[in-house]
Amino acid sequence: MKNIKIYITIIAAALLTVSCEVEDGRNLNGPTTDSITGDLSRGELQETMAGALADMRDRLGTQVDAQAVAGREYWRFQSSDPRWTGDLLTGTLDNNTFYTTNAYAARYATVKDLNLLLTGLENTTADFSAEEIAATRGFANTIKAHELLMLINQQYNNGIRIDVSDPDNLGPFVDLNGSLTAVFELLSSSASDLLNGGNQFPFSIPSGFAIASSPEEFLKFNRALAARVEVYRGNYASANTLLQNSFMDLAGDLYTGVYYTFSLTGADVTNPLFFALNSSGANARIAHPTYITDAEPGDIRVDKAVLREVDDGNGNLVANPVTQSNLTGNYDVFIYESNEDPVAIIRNEELILLYAEANHISNPSVAVSAIDIVRTAAGLPAYSGGTSPNELVDEILMQRRYSLFAEGGHRWIDLRRFGRLDELPLDRPGDATFEQFPTPLTENRG
Repeated sequence: MKNIKIYITIIAAALLTVSCEVEDGRNLNGPTTDSITGDLSRGELQETMAGALADMRDRLGTQVDAQAVAGREYWRFQSSDPRWTGDLLTGTLDNNTFYTTNAYAARYATVKDLNLLLTGLENTTADFSAEEIAATRGFANTIKAHELLMLINQQYNNGIRIDVSDPDNLGPFVDLNGSLTAVFELLSSSASDLLNGGNQFPFSIPSGFAIASSPEEFLKFNRALAARVEVYRGNYASANTLLQNSFMDLAGDLYTGVYYTFSLTGADVTNPLFFALNSSGANARIAHPTYITDAEPGDIRVDKAVLREVDDGNGNLVANPVTQSNLTGNYDVFIYESNEDPVAIIRNEELILLYAEANHISNPSVAVSAIDIVRTAAGLPAYSGGTSPNELVDEILMQRRYSLFAEGGHRWIDLRRFGRLDELPLDRPGDATFEQFPTPLTENRG
């Protein structure tokens, strides 16, 4: 990752040997569904948890790309598939294609992994202590809550199924408010388990979770996710309390956080969000031109988009724009410098901006102080604008746009929750915005 300091190395060895193909619950690197759910052993816990954490990364690139394109953070060029520059920019969405079904299925596959593990934990006769059971349950349900929140971010007013523990009797679709409430409650119950979880987990922790490697520290990650949910719900007082109990550090490294990790080793996977500079239109991520033109002078975060240049054969660098579907871009998205770079799940910079938002009505001076931490790190002067709620929201959204660029489709999520999707640029006649992905065709909403 470009110009940052991250406190992680490579993915834990346990993750390297685990198959990600567990959608049917039959291939968790040895254990069967029946053996996991019937009487979970220590070895099966290790293998099943590793499988679930590996599966968290499945179709991550598809989901981030789809949300980032929806929010006009960048264009996704893929000459073999015009839907990236067609459907996703015109808002004419298909309910039975990759951008609708793949990430949706992947998130529920991870939830299924965790449900199998949790059932096995209830039925185990192994010598787990009460603390180990609580720690495992708290960890698993926190990850499950994260996956459900990822689904909510795509489905929005369509709602999602919260209860999928019985594949033959799926629970009903729950609306947006109910889904967010359910995720918050799951995080709250997980927090109680983590408080009773002792000093260590009875399974290996991947290196991307280095700052959350014990129940006590993982609880801070749990509280960070809960704060994100509360800000999404507009419950700012609650979010403030949660942030105080998270790993937020107003004086700390903005990139400290919890990460997905990748490697070239064994059966592991590489970072799906990495493309080399000057990639052709066959596969490229091209920063939306407004990311450059809308930036404040001096903002070093624009370096996340790199000017496309090539040698003209005489030792001179010349512009190398790329055009596809009547869209022309001059800047590559380049926040990952290799296909082994980690991808943030949530990090300190987002928490500081959540803190600014949580205070923008009740305590605007605190909000401005938080904003200035981010502005200073970006090479900008202190904020000098107005401090009314609307003016501070404008500033917070601006900082979130540049701080979280290309990390998770945040701009689309943020503008949607403030009813501002109409502010997104439309690049061609016929282009349009949309606020949610369709429910997959295969879902029976009856």
